[in-house]
Amino acid sequence: MDYETPLFFHVMEYANRAEGDVIDMVSGNPDWEPPEALREGLRDYADLEPDRFQYAPSEGLLELREEIAARRGVDADQIVVTNGAGEANYLAMARALERDRGDEIVLTDPVYPYYPGKTTMLDGTQRFVATDDEGQLDPADVREAASEETAAIVVATPNNPTGAVYPESTMAALVDVAEEYDAILISDEVYDHYDLSGEFASALGVDSSHRIVTNAFSKSMAITGVRVGYAVFPPELVENAKSRHMLVNVATTRPGQYAVLRALRETPPEYYEANRELLRERVATFTDALDAAGAEYTTPRGSFYVMARFDGYPGTLENVERLIDEAGVAGMPGEAFGDSRSDWLRFALVTPRVEEAAARLAAYFE
Repeated sequence: MDYETPLFFHVMEYANRAEGDVIDMVSGNPDWEPPEALREGLRDYADLEPDRFQYAPSEGLLELREEIAARRGVDADQIVVTNGAGEANYLAMARALERDRGDEIVLTDPVYPYYPGKTTMLDGTQRFVATDDEGQLDPADVREAASEETAAIVVATPNNPTGAVYPESTMAALVDVAEEYDAILISDEVYDHYDLSGEFASALGVDSSHRIVTNAFSKSMAITGVRVGYAVFPPELVENAKSRHMLVNVATTRPGQYAVLRALRETPPEYYEANRELLRERVATFTDALDAAGAEYTTPRGSFYVMARFDGYPGTLENVERLIDEAGVAGMPGEAFGDSRSDWLRFALVTPRVEEAAARLAAYFE
């Protein structure tokens, strides 16, 4: 089987090879500080006994799973601690497909490219449902696309790349569709701490054996390199997920779990609110510049991405490379996210140089 390398890597490699100064708006790596308690946890871990540097329990440290469970209103036995949200989504999609209820995965368009990539890797088939201009997903469209072959419906809220946040009514309706077709709703909620709208609703708010929720601390704590995520499974689906996790990864980083647990217990709400406020300021700065450039754009209600369309400048890989060479700004081509936004570009607002990048784009498209 041939696997296609995600365009993210191509664009980042191209930007790194560029001769001039390039502002990276490709990757979703937060540029702000992680919680101080997380740094302290890692420092303290270095002085622990040798046995603490050996394998962690495969499903995750019990204390961390209990802390997550208390916060999410589930049983700790339903949780598998994973190598980031990427593995959590892989386990969830694999678990949905191995139920032998069909081989189709329903995805949104635009879509985070790793979902269709994982679908291919797991021998599933893809079916896409378009969102509206604001990135909102109509559950009626999902119901129309679903069939007896539907194994899973995968959504992300807050969304990458559109910044949409799905309200409680949408999440409940999506669970209903999953139940109707004996499928699994997989809700990737890795950006939940970056809800700028106040409307975020977790799929865990719906009591159902037909939904799996995935998440990670990569974004919320600005630690994408630490690789600590988790998935919450219905009780009847969790054991096989634990086995697959053990066979693929054995276990997740023990020092990382220790530090995340420390940060969960000691980080005040003000840490997260300060990061949301920083993002609100960056959204305003960036979209003001897009207005000056005459661009059409989406204003994110969550996560930290803006999609923009410039007249006569479609979101192709070739145009992204031109933008790197001629404007010194690296974004992602809209075509990487599916057919519906192929005319658009996506920019990540996780750089302290957002204002400078906005000025460069405004000057380039003036």
